[in-house]
Amino acid sequence: MIPELGHFALILALLLALVQSVLPLVGAQRGNRTLMAVARPATQGQFVFVALAFGCLAWSFLANDFSVLNVARNSYSRLPEVYRLTATWGSHEGSLLMWVLILGFWSSAVAIFSRHLPEDMVARVLGIMGLISVGFLAFLLTTSNPFERLVPAAPDGNDLNPLLQDWGMILHPPMLYMGYVGFAVAFAFAIAALLSGKLDAAWARWSRPWTTVAWAFLTLGIVLGSWWAYRELGWGGWWFWDPTENASFMPWIAGTALIHSLAVTEKRGAFKAWTVLLALTAFSLSLLGTFLVRSGVLSSVHAFATDPARGAFILGFLAVVIGGSLVLYAWRAPKMITGGGFSWFSRESLLLANNVILIAALGAVLLGTLYPLFMDAMGLGKISVGPPYFNAVFVPLMAPALFLMGVGPLVRWKEGSLPDAWTRLKWALGVAVVAAVLLPLTLDGFKPWASLGFFLAVWITLAVAVAFRDRLRHGGGSVAHRLGTLPRGFWGMQLAHFGMAVGIAGIAVVANYESERDVRMDVGSYAELAGYTFTFHGASEREGPNYRAARGTLEVTRNGKHVATLHPEKRLYNASGMAMTEAAVHPNLFRDIYVAMGEQLDEQGAWSVRLFHKPFINWLWLGAVFMVVGGFLAASDRRYRIALRRSELPRGLAAQGAGA
Repeated sequence: MIPELGHFALILALLLALVQSVLPLVGAQRGNRTLMAVARPATQGQFVFVALAFGCLAWSFLANDFSVLNVARNSYSRLPEVYRLTATWGSHEGSLLMWVLILGFWSSAVAIFSRHLPEDMVARVLGIMGLISVGFLAFLLTTSNPFERLVPAAPDGNDLNPLLQDWGMILHPPMLYMGYVGFAVAFAFAIAALLSGKLDAAWARWSRPWTTVAWAFLTLGIVLGSWWAYRELGWGGWWFWDPTENASFMPWIAGTALIHSLAVTEKRGAFKAWTVLLALTAFSLSLLGTFLVRSGVLSSVHAFATDPARGAFILGFLAVVIGGSLVLYAWRAPKMITGGGFSWFSRESLLLANNVILIAALGAVLLGTLYPLFMDAMGLGKISVGPPYFNAVFVPLMAPALFLMGVGPLVRWKEGSLPDAWTRLKWALGVAVVAAVLLPLTLDGFKPWASLGFFLAVWITLAVAVAFRDRLRHGGGSVAHRLGTLPRGFWGMQLAHFGMAVGIAGIAVVANYESERDVRMDVGSYAELAGYTFTFHGASEREGPNYRAARGTLEVTRNGKHVATLHPEKRLYNASGMAMTEAAVHPNLFRDIYVAMGEQLDEQGAWSVRLFHKPFINWLWLGAVFMVVGGFLAASDRRYRIALRRSELPRGLAAQGAGA
């Protein structure tokens, strides 16, 4: 009964999505306020029905209803309850239902928090988001029904993929989808502006906070995925340039370019066409990522042969959305009026250079991700494009962009002064150069890539300090008071830039100075790594809720002093028979000690063990946290609300206020 209710709720949601997409767009075109007013209730009603469907699916998993095919394939009676809940979005069908749920959440948020916007703009934005909902709901109901019945019901389930039975996967997919789908808001605002022909600073101001929040969520989702892979896969790596990772990283790069381009459009009325194109690109890449991950094409380009309907539907939807938006862009873009001019050395020119570099880096990642698939599809053989390509191409491209990150915020709009910028930043440049030379010598010797990372990290950090110093020179009161009066937008920008510096420092150290050993360890034997001694006390059998495990015990000491006792595991899952490595990690701010068990080597209890010393790796996660907090702070700046209220004033009053 519950699954049927969920299926019926999806049908009702599709009907409301059709109403949401058609009537408001027609009303906005004809100036019919009655039709435009349908947008908000239809949007909120659709969200309620999708939430009901999602709740029904979650109940089916929690209740072990193995008469539902989705539950039988992705759950197990002995699966812990928390993982039964996360199994709701652990499958193809469930993850797409979560996509639609989050799209409904974003649409409802726009409906609630956009009451100060012009009615025709809101109608167009919600109408476009309704069209996207129609596509995904139709996909769910026609090719990926999460409530499909299994007759007769299975006695038990196949279990959730053991890789997904981890706390990191509880938050990673929802946060990633919040970012993915959040770019649909920027996309809808861009399409609405193209349809109305009103591509002005107000459009950028309305779109910018939504885009920044989506970017912050996507940043959080990516870093949670990286943290999960580091802990769960047992390889000690934190980024593999895997196509699945790239599928989320490409929209992030486009989104980063977009939020900087929106700043120029809002402040100066420039880059309008470029900003619109970036908004279209960011969401198009989110859809491309969905196609790559959900069509099965990453496992094999011939996955269409086993389930062609899904792949063909997503590919067709991708073609309609991207193709239609680009046709509209090509029609409207030539009519866009550009903003005021700017000199070669200005904040606009530096942000433009930064954007061009980001798009070049995006192109490199896109090429490396799609080229092997294209070669395989054309029957030209299987090739692998891995870290050597991406590191050789992406890192040199990003270094100039990161350098400009330090300069751009300190240069004036329209026309900057190179001598002034040199005067303010020369000491920061000198300190960064000295740090690039000396800091590697305090570790394990000079390494060029580490030196470049240290230079960029120190340079960005000092540029942030200069920005704060310049701001605090003005105004009275204590330093704390003046810091408190700084706008959230400024705090958010600087905090995000500082987070990038912290992350770069962590990457520079861990990528160049980490160490590892693969050793055979008998009971009572020891091994040394990076000044630490690891003593193996054997492995014992342990029974988990849905697995059996060999649980190792290793004592870690340094200079004879106890540091930690670690318990890595080798697990065998009952239902699937999959063997998994559960690493043990002892973290602190400046290093991780990481231990993973391999295979048992003899009957006397000897095991192969992999030992890692990961210096400064936690700075990656810490830097990302700063970036996420910075994004949310910037999006909550009061000036967006004040500017919206001013835009509603009659022109005469607005002019009087401007004169005052």
